[in-house]
Amino acid sequence: MYKVDLPVEQSLEKAVERRRSAETARKARIFNTRLRVMGLDLDALNQQVQEKKHQQNMEIQRGNAFDKLGEYHDKALLQQDIDEREKRAALHTDLTKYWATHQREEDSHDADLKCGLKGAFRITIPEGELGPASMKIFQGEGIGEEQRRREQMKKTDRDLRAQKEDNEKRHMGDKHREMIVSKELVHQDLRGVQQNALEGECKKAARIALDNYNQALAAERAEKLKEQHRQEERENLAEMQHTLTSDMMTECAEAAKREVEGGRPPRVLVDKWKGMSPEQLSDIHREREEQRLEKQRQRDAEKIQAAAWELQLLKLSREAEEQERRAEELRREKRTQTDLYNMQLAREQQAYQEYLNKKLYTNKPSKEYFYQFNSVSR
Repeated sequence: MYKVDLPVEQSLEKAVERRRSAETARKARIFNTRLRVMGLDLDALNQQVQEKKHQQNMEIQRGNAFDKLGEYHDKALLQQDIDEREKRAALHTDLTKYWATHQREEDSHDADLKCGLKGAFRITIPEGELGPASMKIFQGEGIGEEQRRREQMKKTDRDLRAQKEDNEKRHMGDKHREMIVSKELVHQDLRGVQQNALEGECKKAARIALDNYNQALAAERAEKLKEQHRQEERENLAEMQHTLTSDMMTECAEAAKREVEGGRPPRVLVDKWKGMSPEQLSDIHREREEQRLEKQRQRDAEKIQAAAWELQLLKLSREAEEQERRAEELRREKRTQTDLYNMQLAREQQAYQEYLNKKLYTNKPSKEYFYQFNSVSR
């Protein structure tokens, strides 16, 4: 076998080199303790910000370019429209000039018939040599032309006279109708005047009758007011007489009592009551004293009951303190036992740890053992 030196593909080498560079940069970024512990990669963030700004600037420039291109297209279309209009106007002007110069009506073969020109172009060829296409007036066309014109003029005169007569008749009819309408309006005005006069008389009579009625009502009301005033005076005098002779003014004590059926005590009239009698006052004082004594007995009973409750509460509190003391002693004993058990477990754990450290695990790891970790970024 012969060794053949084949050329290595450049793209493959570049790809491998690019991957190696990326791996080196990645390892430097990942295994950098300062950046990993203290903060972010500010360089990468700044680069991202710059790229974002550059992208935004490119978008703004692209938008401005599109706007300018749109304005250019609009101006081009507008200029094209203006040029086309100017071209059409110039073409129309040239065409009009051509018609006026080379296609005048006076220069046509029928100028003598259409325009009645005396100096129009005439054919110099004899009529015998011309064909049917050169004929302008055929045989039989001008017969009876004068008679027809006269008949037409007569007919026109008759039509005019008939129209004039119709207009006069219509005018007379309008005048007659206007006269009839004016007469009718005059009659209506007369009737309106008469009706207004009658209405005024009726209103006057109604107003007089209303005035008479109002006067009668006023007189009747005045009489009623006088009678009402006299009645009020009589009632006031009677009330004054009754007040002066009533039990309220005479201060009669029996007037405040009113007998009630069924053997019940008499009912007191509040508006006529003049005060209590000595017997009623003595009854009230006696009942008040009885109520005071009853209240004092209730207070004494409540004091005795409160003292009994306090004694009972004191007894219960002493029993509760005794139970609490016993429970505290039990907890203390339990805690002592737990402490002893924990100390025993600690001694056993310490002995086991000394066995592991001094007898079982005697080989210490070297630096090469730790260097095998974190050697790549993947």
